[in-house]
Amino acid sequence: MEKIQVTSSGPLRGKVRVSGAKNAALPIIAASLLGTEDIYLEEVPDLKDVKIMCQVLESLGADVQPLGPGELKINASKINNYKTKYELMSKMRASFLVMGPLLGRLGRTENSLPGGCNIGSRPIDLHLKGFRALGVEVEEDIGNVLAYTDHLQGGRIYLDFPSVGATENIMMAAVLAEGETIIDNAAMEPEIVDLASFLGKLGARVTGAGTSTIRIRGVKELGGTKHSIIPDRIEAGTLMVAGAITGGDVLVENIIPSHMKPIIAKLQEAGCLVEEFDDAVRVKGGQDLKAINIKTLPYPGFPTDMQAQFIALMTQCKGTSTAIETVFENRFMHVDELKKMKADISVDERVAMISGGKKLKGAKVNATDLRAGAALILAGLVADGVTEVGEIYHIDRGYENIEEKFRSLGANIQRVQVDQ
Repeated sequence: MEKIQVTSSGPLRGKVRVSGAKNAALPIIAASLLGTEDIYLEEVPDLKDVKIMCQVLESLGADVQPLGPGELKINASKINNYKTKYELMSKMRASFLVMGPLLGRLGRTENSLPGGCNIGSRPIDLHLKGFRALGVEVEEDIGNVLAYTDHLQGGRIYLDFPSVGATENIMMAAVLAEGETIIDNAAMEPEIVDLASFLGKLGARVTGAGTSTIRIRGVKELGGTKHSIIPDRIEAGTLMVAGAITGGDVLVENIIPSHMKPIIAKLQEAGCLVEEFDDAVRVKGGQDLKAINIKTLPYPGFPTDMQAQFIALMTQCKGTSTAIETVFENRFMHVDELKKMKADISVDERVAMISGGKKLKGAKVNATDLRAGAALILAGLVADGVTEVGEIYHIDRGYENIEEKFRSLGANIQRVQVDQ
């Protein structure tokens, strides 16, 4: 069994390059099913989730070829299957994103319910509501969804919550629907904008991405293109927190600073010096970190995917910090693991109170989900003794070469084989 071992590393220093965004790559790979010509993708992160999505496309009849580090060639001109395999769907929630493209190309899709991190209820109701608004019939059986239509017709959809996945899935179905589709209360994340940019290069007509109202005018066919995935703002945020929590001086490169505004603001509130450049951010950790408060919200609010890492940071901030989680109801599982490291944290429903400024101690802990794993590594950087993080398959789902990147900054971190 593989684990990651971390020991107190002192201030991290140096520069590190961020990989392409997992949460942009997955929908764009799924959207490649819409194209009828060769598609070339660059800056694709080397992650387990990406590999699973590529396997999903291959199972549907697409040709997926790696061309080199971070590069894929996809041709979906001959897709011939509308059923996705249970063993693939059960591993990753984002695999459900092939529904929209399959409805557009084949008018039919059959999927088992998706898997992924157990961070709370993430119902697919909004996806199905959007499909129905486009004239799709939906049949739900235990653990299985069948959707089909003879004719995709544009429609107007109001999302009760600005779901990223639902916005993406509806966009991908609508680009080949007849007429205009309008998505109100759409998600505004940068990954939505990147998907819209990719679809536009294929020949789709999408406007308003990045705002709460997206308009799609359907076309009859999409072609091919070349596209580079945007940088991963969550990986960037994690590396920025690494500089902050260790009192270090870290330059995070290949970054879009405008995507990082809430993270930058909270690091500055904590007493860190943050410098922004065109495609990089420098973080210098303060000697005396100050308590801060965060509240997770849909973009452009503070990202739920950074909540765990900031709770790790808050353990080192003097005073009492609070973290309010509004997006997922089960996203404080990392708290019990941090408590094993002597963190002083209490949770009342969706509010965590962190009494910080106290020394952490290394312990054997488990990554309860992807971002929890990152938080435990961050805590291990400043804890006395050895921190051993198990269940690191969660971490590998969302961070490319995480230990190599931390080591390049001077972290004492390694991947080891241990007996179960």
